Amino acid sequence: MTEQRPGRESESLIFVVSDEEETRQLGRSVGEVAEAGLVVALVGNLGAGKTRFVQAAAEGLGVEGVPVNSPTFVLIHEYQGRLPVYHFDTYRLRDIDEFLELGADEYMAGEGVCFIEWADRMDEVLPRDRLTVTFEITGEQSRRIELTAGGPRSQRVLERLRNERRR
Repeated sequence: MTEQRPGRESESLIFVVSDEEETRQLGRSVGEVAEAGLVVALVGNLGAGKTRFVQAAAEGLGVEGVPVNSPTFVLIHEYQGRLPVYHFDTYRLRDIDEFLELGADEYMAGEGVCFIEWADRMDEVLPRDRLTVTFEITGEQSRRIELTAGGPRSQRVLERLRNERRR
């Protein structure tokens, strides 16, 4: 089920998924419509599906032959697909400076797609034009996933996703 929530400066799509497979399908679709320079901010509790979503999005971006794992202890993983994929986990970072020391601003300004787990911890240094994916646990496997565009690039991706999901 999807719901559209238009706003003045941002637009959201809401998906209610009943299981991990539907989360995977949504993540894959996001990867398929992603464009160079997209920043995806992932927000949600532990176990909400953020890493599973990134794994599926990486598939949609054409990452093959390597497992896409949570970068909790290494902080960032890089993968090659039709676009470079950068997967950050900020959970264990002490502060924003530590995030920036990873070169996050260069990654976010580059031609790849950045997925940032626990992005709400780094909100003040993330670009305004980002696709924020908020996970809410609603049951053992069910989730409410809201995708919010914050600018022109993320809005284009959201529009392509909307069009793709209608097919």
